[in-house]
Amino acid sequence: MEIRNNVTEFVLLGLTENPKMQKIVFVVFFVIYTITVVGNMLIVITITASPLLGSPMYFFLAYLSFIDACYSSVNTPKLIIDSLHEKKTTLYNGCMTQIFGEHFFGGAEGILLTVMAYDRYVAICKPLHYTTIMNRRVCGLLMGVVWFGGFLHATIQILFIFQLPFCGPNVIDHFMCDLNPLLNLACTDTHTLGLFVAANSGFICLLNFLLLMVSYVVILRSLRNHNSEAKRKALSTCVSHITVVVLFFVPCIFVYMRPAATLSIDKAVAVFYTIITPMLNPLIYTLRNAQMKNAIRKLCSKKAISGDK
Repeated sequence: MEIRNNVTEFVLLGLTENPKMQKIVFVVFFVIYTITVVGNMLIVITITASPLLGSPMYFFLAYLSFIDACYSSVNTPKLIIDSLHEKKTTLYNGCMTQIFGEHFFGGAEGILLTVMAYDRYVAICKPLHYTTIMNRRVCGLLMGVVWFGGFLHATIQILFIFQLPFCGPNVIDHFMCDLNPLLNLACTDTHTLGLFVAANSGFICLLNFLLLMVSYVVILRSLRNHNSEAKRKALSTCVSHITVVVLFFVPCIFVYMRPAATLSIDKAVAVFYTIITPMLNPLIYTLRNAQMKNAIRKLCSKKAISGDK
């Protein structure tokens, strides 16, 4: 069947149509985006330039920060630029690219958080075998799974969206292109595809979240057999991981684990998991981690010394 597509661009309504509020949106999200990129790249540079890179936990953390910086860059710059214009448009191909980027980096982050939970499980529950199980080759293979999983998830989503015919309205009541708003604009019955989106995104998020919560319960229960110092360190690390897992998965479950419908709260939820969460992750991991704080201080002192020379 031939796909009818008369739409070459989409009009985004953005977060607000109030000119004064748009100026506030520009300032607020410019600051947030700057903090996100600088904070996450600082973690990447700090870990890469220090002995911490030899630890699987920090190896994965460096990749998580890199993914967060990329994930935030898919939507935030467009939101910032659009806040300066009265009419906000995006080309059809640009919209498809944005959806692919969202689900590529979002899918990769979801898988990486699962990998990080497995790493903590091995470190706490099987400490004597940790270095053997989580060797450099295994860490590399796990990161390969992370990138391939993200690519596969995004490719499946975009292939189904490409088949949708758009022949009528092209106004999206959102600040970004996403699956549910596009399903509502398609001039065909999208009920079945909406169920597929709920299964491919929502159910996977829910299943991952439940598996992660169960794994952390198992990890925390195993801490009863450790001494107080080991308990404190492991608990601090697990609390950071659990916080990031909740911040990432709960909004995603809310958005995708339901029929394709646009709710008034969707914009706020999307802001939270695509823009706010990537900014919070560096703060969560560094503020509760003495090794990261020390490594950042050493990196800054090296820069200061080299600058004086």
